[in-house]
Amino acid sequence: MTQDGTKEITAIFGEKKFNFPKPSSLIAYLLKITTSLSPDSIILDSFDGSGTIAHAVLNLNQQDGGNRKFILVEMEDYAETITAERIRRVIDGYGEGGKKVAGTGGSFSYCKLGEAVFNADGSLNSEASEADLRQYVWYAETKSSLQKIKKPADNPYYLGTFLNAAYYFYFDKKKPTTLGYVFLRIVKTKAEQYCLYADSCSLSSESPESRNIRFRKIPRDIPGY
Repeated sequence: MTQDGTKEITAIFGEKKFNFPKPSSLIAYLLKITTSLSPDSIILDSFDGSGTIAHAVLNLNQQDGGNRKFILVEMEDYAETITAERIRRVIDGYGEGGKKVAGTGGSFSYCKLGEAVFNADGSLNSEASEADLRQYVWYAETKSSLQKIKKPADNPYYLGTFLNAAYYFYFDKKKPTTLGYVFLRIVKTKAEQYCLYADSCSLSSESPESRNIRFRKIPRDIPGY
């Protein structure tokens, strides 16, 4: 019953923090039935609310030694203060004295969704920052996160090197950029291959310099720029 879910939320936070929460015991019962043959399942909840799914998964793993994982999505402003905080307390333990509940153990990552990089028509989103664009390009190429390092003044477009390929994102909000011989003078990283992003390319496909270069075109139709 939802009353049981309310009691559970109150025990975790010390007050009623959410209306009509589902009881984790009910969700754990359903998950036990549906994942009994695959205790390493991944459970997705696209409208998570108070974090009951994660609570149930953590409890169930503790009970049967399973390795289930959860992916939760929540767009309301309580995602950090209720949804994620509940999971932290369930993992670490909550309550006091005789009502103290031991933690389940485990871990999770809390991520915030940034601005969309692209508009529906494929153009760059004017609300996306240059840092967002750099992160997107790096992940699209390497499937890894770009380390936040200060851009060197003499090499500001350099993203990093991955599997002996150097990546550059030649982007300027105020004007289109061209990959040409002038830009190549600032490419100082030693690598076997170079992946260079710009709005256009003036290098001949037959020039010696272009043999180890992959040119990537940046969508430039950015409203407001």
